Amino acid sequence: MSQNPSPTLALTGLTLRVQNLERQLAFYRDLLGLEVIRSQQQETDLALPGRHFTLTLQHQPTAPLRPQPTLGLYHFALLLPSRAALAKVFWRLVEARYPHFQGASDHGVSEALYLADPEGNGLEFYRDRPRADWPFRGERLAMVTKPLDLEALLAEAEGSEGLDPQTTLGHLHLHVRDLDEAQAFFEGLGMELMQGDYPGARFLAADGYHHHIGINLWARGRTAPPHATGLLGYQLALRGRPAQRLSDPNGASVEVVPL
Repeated sequence: MSQNPSPTLALTGLTLRVQNLERQLAFYRDLLGLEVIRSQQQETDLALPGRHFTLTLQHQPTAPLRPQPTLGLYHFALLLPSRAALAKVFWRLVEARYPHFQGASDHGVSEALYLADPEGNGLEFYRDRPRADWPFRGERLAMVTKPLDLEALLAEAEGSEGLDPQTTLGHLHLHVRDLDEAQAFFEGLGMELMQGDYPGARFLAADGYHHHIGINLWARGRTAPPHATGLLGYQLALRGRPAQRLSDPNGASVEVVPL
């Protein structure tokens, strides 16, 4: 896994509004292995044993399902500590015949599986390659999108398991209305542009990572109905920053906490 030993930024939480709590728990808890750590009124918090991030499900049975694609979440990405751990969770999805698997890619910096949860929220499961192996064009990162050999990945699995306890919230990728506006917002949170030549998208990060945030124009400005399911907010831990609460360019709540 490629992580800075003294990071200045970490993604530590995500909140989703959900329509059918039991269906979502069957996915996140029963299939993937997150544990319920708090359940109070309409909110349920889940985490893995490593406690690197918290997923909060806010239950609103009358919420309309968010159409795809619309401004807001493209996907949230869970970073597994090894290729073997990625292979095990892939085997678990295959074994369960999970119906919302969307594909797999080799990005040069990482190997990734793409799927959606039962309400259409995008997810990525990935493992990083060592930083020394990341592709660059000059001094700029040059992530790519190539097919991932899924048979070779499965061959590394030593069984079917949920998410490794040390899995972290590696990055978020958002549909936004304006790339310049979104870039300026995340630069204000200590990130810098890592790659800006991907069609319709940009990638920003702290600590030399390939990206903590991806932003794209692929929703073409389409918006979801008010109070629809989907991303409500996320939490960033930042070194040297006081606690504060902001709104990102899509209106999602951003809670900044000291790292």
